[in-house]
Amino acid sequence: MSRVRKVFLFVAVPLLIIFVSVAVYFLRSNPPVTQNATKNNDQNTIGDQSNPKDAIKAGQSLSNNHCEGEGVPYKLSASPMKMEDFTHIIPYGLMVGGHVTPIDHQYFSPADYKSPIDAYEVRAMADSTIVDIGTRKNETHPATEYRLVFTVSCTFFYYYDLVTSLAPEIKAEFDKNNRNGFFSGTIVVKAGQLIGRIGGRTLDFAVWDTTKPVTGFIKPSSYEAERWKLYTADPLNYYTDELKASLLSKYVRQAEPVSGKIDYDIDGKMIGNWFEEGSNGYMGTEANRNAGAYWKTHLSISPDHFDPTQSIISMGFLYKVLEHDDDMQYAILPGSASPASVGVDTGLVKYDLGGWDYVKTDGSKWDKMGFTADAVTLKPNPSQHFGCALGQLIETQKLKFELFVGKNCSAITSFTDKAKIYTR
Repeated sequence: MSRVRKVFLFVAVPLLIIFVSVAVYFLRSNPPVTQNATKNNDQNTIGDQSNPKDAIKAGQSLSNNHCEGEGVPYKLSASPMKMEDFTHIIPYGLMVGGHVTPIDHQYFSPADYKSPIDAYEVRAMADSTIVDIGTRKNETHPATEYRLVFTVSCTFFYYYDLVTSLAPEIKAEFDKNNRNGFFSGTIVVKAGQLIGRIGGRTLDFAVWDTTKPVTGFIKPSSYEAERWKLYTADPLNYYTDELKASLLSKYVRQAEPVSGKIDYDIDGKMIGNWFEEGSNGYMGTEANRNAGAYWKTHLSISPDHFDPTQSIISMGFLYKVLEHDDDMQYAILPGSASPASVGVDTGLVKYDLGGWDYVKTDGSKWDKMGFTADAVTLKPNPSQHFGCALGQLIETQKLKFELFVGKNCSAITSFTDKAKIYTR
């Protein structure tokens, strides 16, 4: 059995669907910027979110000016799925396939990945307003997928993706203002109201707070292509006490923050996200966007989403180089320097890479297909050795990197002319 099948069993089918869906979505959106940013042509909404005006301005951009008020007038009170319809919550920060950098949303993992389309209800989490609905056609699954953005105020949002159908009244409003598969307007919904259904896949979910942008990206402007990433917030801070207790019972990650994390950059250190020099940051090159693979110029050297004591090297350039398109993430095997400690003065570092398993405290493997209350640890597997990665921080924000597939680091002494330069 391949390393991928062992390592990513819990997402083998659903995340392949997500992987293809993302490619299709960005092909449709060429270049891959938020719909709102495209329509408003506003490239100056990052600003200083300690300034309330800038926070509101960011929210107006994300909502196409369809938001009102500011702050958190009330908290999210309803689960997006019935508790019995999902097994556990996958935290922020997973890296898999075309999701080369840590993923900016959580996943509600369905009770049955083989369920039919529309098997499970999806409900609004609060009295809120749907301001954006995007669609895509999934080439591997016979359903239109919907991405919905909800505002509670101009600074407080939540969103869903991969919804397989809309509730009749939501669909009617969508159809009235459907512009080439996209809706921008206002649809007022109540907490707990049925807004659609989902089946055969995870439900993507995140909270955005434009007053509290993430602090772990060295160069925020590199993320203009998906500006909402900058405002990814810990959902637990926005739940009522009752909802928080319910959803915490579905959490597997035990390391703080238990909701996960996406921003690991440390200035002058190797850890975090990198983009091939001259490739337009997260947006990627035009050629790769046109090919549906904007992520080919991405590189991330970041902690695992379940066990942040272990690091993963995630390499976009491996797309369609290997047998499996999603074979692009590998664990750093024991015996190497922590990426968080590697600086310019460290010089050349070598990382042997391989597959991994998740194990419980008793040493048994966690199959990742369902919930476990036990602490899970990422255990690198040297028997699944993949190759050797060389890295050198040549400036505080410039990384030289090269991968030697099938080679042990003991046999590698220096870079070749195939090495690439990455920046923040």
